[in-house]
Amino acid sequence: MIPNPSSISRTSRLAGRDYVVADLQATMGTDLLRLPHVLRILAENVVRQPMGADERNAALQGVRGWLAGGRSDGEIAFQPGRVLMHDTTCTPALVDVAAMRDSIAEGGGDPRRLSPVLSVDVSVDHSLGVDLSASPDAMRVNLEREYKRNGERYRFLKWSTLALDGVRVHPPGTGIMHTINLEQLATVVTTQTVDGRLWAVPDTLIGTDSHTPMINGIGVLGWGVGGLEAESVMFGMPVMMRIPEVIGVRLINRLREGVSATDLALTVTQRLRAQGVAGAFVEFFGPGAATLSGGERAVIANMAPEFGASTGYFPIDEATLAYLAQTGRKPDHIAFVSDYARSQALWFDPQAQPRFTEIVEIDLAAISISLAGPRRPQDLVAPDEVVPALEAMPQAKTPAPAAGLPRFPVAIAAITSCTNTSDPRLLVAAGLVARKARQLGLKPPAWVKTSLAPGSPAAERYLRRAGLLEDLEALGFGIVGYGCTTCIGNSGPLRPAMDEAARAGTVLPVAVLSGNRNFPGRVHGQIDAGFLASPALVVAYAVAGDADRNITKGTLATTAAGTSVDLAALWPSGAEIDSAFARALDPVDFARAFAQASASRSWKELDAPASAGFPWDPSSTYLRPPPFARADQPGRLGHYSAHPLIVLGDDITTDHISPAGQIPSESEAAQWLIAQGEDAQDLNVYASRRGNWEVMLRGLFTNRTVVNRLAPRIAPGSTIHVPSGETLPLWRVAERYRQSGEAMVVVAGERYGTGSSRDWAAKGLGLLGVAAVLAESFERIHRSNLIGMGILPLSLSAGEGVEALALAPGDMIEIEAMPRAILPRCEVPARLHRKAGHTQPLVLRAAVETALECATLRAGGIIPLILGRHATAPAKPFTVSGEELPSQTRA
Repeated sequence: MIPNPSSISRTSRLAGRDYVVADLQATMGTDLLRLPHVLRILAENVVRQPMGADERNAALQGVRGWLAGGRSDGEIAFQPGRVLMHDTTCTPALVDVAAMRDSIAEGGGDPRRLSPVLSVDVSVDHSLGVDLSASPDAMRVNLEREYKRNGERYRFLKWSTLALDGVRVHPPGTGIMHTINLEQLATVVTTQTVDGRLWAVPDTLIGTDSHTPMINGIGVLGWGVGGLEAESVMFGMPVMMRIPEVIGVRLINRLREGVSATDLALTVTQRLRAQGVAGAFVEFFGPGAATLSGGERAVIANMAPEFGASTGYFPIDEATLAYLAQTGRKPDHIAFVSDYARSQALWFDPQAQPRFTEIVEIDLAAISISLAGPRRPQDLVAPDEVVPALEAMPQAKTPAPAAGLPRFPVAIAAITSCTNTSDPRLLVAAGLVARKARQLGLKPPAWVKTSLAPGSPAAERYLRRAGLLEDLEALGFGIVGYGCTTCIGNSGPLRPAMDEAARAGTVLPVAVLSGNRNFPGRVHGQIDAGFLASPALVVAYAVAGDADRNITKGTLATTAAGTSVDLAALWPSGAEIDSAFARALDPVDFARAFAQASASRSWKELDAPASAGFPWDPSSTYLRPPPFARADQPGRLGHYSAHPLIVLGDDITTDHISPAGQIPSESEAAQWLIAQGEDAQDLNVYASRRGNWEVMLRGLFTNRTVVNRLAPRIAPGSTIHVPSGETLPLWRVAERYRQSGEAMVVVAGERYGTGSSRDWAAKGLGLLGVAAVLAESFERIHRSNLIGMGILPLSLSAGEGVEALALAPGDMIEIEAMPRAILPRCEVPARLHRKAGHTQPLVLRAAVETALECATLRAGGIIPLILGRHATAPAKPFTVSGEELPSQTRA
């Protein structure tokens, strides 16, 4: 039995003060220690949130029932403590909010009713481009250009801090959102005042970036969601979730000399992606986990979306406390965290083995220097496998290389991304490689574009203190700014010789970066081959200038005196890293550097309106209220026959669906912008235009590697209009179908929607008028985003995938998806009507997990649900099938 609500809390003395805590021991009894830590945290959340006793009992019984088989169909309402966003996911979300406020005002309501009930932190980190690198002026020039290009959008973000409760924006230069979270925002344990009582509770969050689980590395539970789901949560709706499967990753032994956290993270990614953990929570345990530092754990947790999981959680232990101390947290808070975790059974015991759905064992001593690529982050390669992997690419069959260039030149060598720049040891190791190369007189060849973009402004201080910044700068790795840069495609122009050879197709240019994704075209529009590697290995490849080698064997470079240099001559020992790390680190750096960057004069000088409603500029090419941000959205469920608008293969990422990089001057989006008066030579990137639906609609599926299987030879971003037989841009064909009242679906293969959390990959389909997406499998965040737009995700059954269906123009798919018939994981009747007249039944299953998701689909999406609640005062409760859902209110 679950105790009644009066017995679910107790008083606990933590760091010398009394707090109210959820009484997990009384609630869960002996089952508590059998649960994975992530489920203990979810149980704690259920215990203390406002809800009826029956709902609480059902949720906790579901958690206990999970122990029987490591699985459950039970649902729980999770209420995170805060929301984390970045500028290119928060802009479209806040544009939605501004448009929803307009809708409320037009209906005679007070737009101020729509305001967040949770704190929302926004990091401006996704708009920095590497326009200039390997120059002392790079950081200044890049930051100036960032403000020049994005000033209008930044003024809008500043408006949000004035008009919306609890929204805080961290301006350009303060770092990458996940590093800011690690170093500044995360408390691990925090407090809440409820009815005058001070509670101690776990720090929890959701973030509108798929790499939000990086914070799992220091014991904070959080995961990535789409912007639409974040909108619902910030206004008080819970995250309704099926109790997750939890995959335990048992780590044994310890990493060998010379092997980095990056190597381990890439190995974990390969192992878990092969295992199949899509949508599951992952928790690390075992004696090997205890040997990893908080920084190393964060590197691994960051890659959770790459291995397909929702989380990559490491429980709280001494390494967590050491990380908090290293980054300048106060001793009394560290003691508070320690006492709470120990008293609440959230402290990590490396000898314990809780119940897991499945267990994967990884021997840390077996990990070696590794890379991943050249097309996907889960494709682990040893150094001697790099050349064969490149030779297997179709693009490798090029004519004779351009004069002076190897056949696989390193076009970009970038120390970039929160993934591998948030752990100071990794940057210190890269600095030591640079120092040894500099001492030998080595430099990267002229065709290599080098850059260093750390996640934290503190990096400049500790690298300089260790004397390593000058060494990095001497090899072209000067700091270009503090933002995501190359990892998200803001890599700027290639070096002239490389650009010319890449355009001519005489070489296969290669990017080597310390990021988390390497999909073709993501890092740079002219680069299809990318390898993920540790920062130290990035420096080594830059010096070599050539990926046509086993970097660990033979000559890497030659000195001016003709002496051959191999990697061993440059690679630092563990003792060297430890010594430099000890010299580099000062805990006061983190708060001081962040405060200095936050006091940005450029940000303070931005003018922003303070009105409750945002004053839209009709001529703006950055900010336009989207048509879907209204309560009267038509539902997409029903009985219909639909054209396959586009048919796709496996591994279609959100990058393929909705691009983030540079807007090509010949594209449909560019033509619209140019018609509005924009400069064809400086159209900015798609990510910066996500507040403008006209641009994003025209960019859908235009990635040059997208193949529409309805007509494989047509240009990306186009399709066949069946009635006329014309080949037209996708959005124009969709417009014709909408005008004639004809339904549309998208059909895809395995892992549809992998990659970034960007909600425009779903919003764009909503604007097209797509009713459903049929795929062999979905990635979690994109599936949720589709539902948020009222689009039904349908799973194809085995034997009825894209290859087997072989859809052709003129084929129609009949779907019976009546609103009340859609239930979690239900079968959906469907038939394929061939153009030639033959009909065959299809077995489809709704990729819908919870009752709230069903209600969202019936409402036409998240936005109608939000507006339905906030159009009146006081706000109506959220309901599903007449049952009120728990919701948060601002304290």
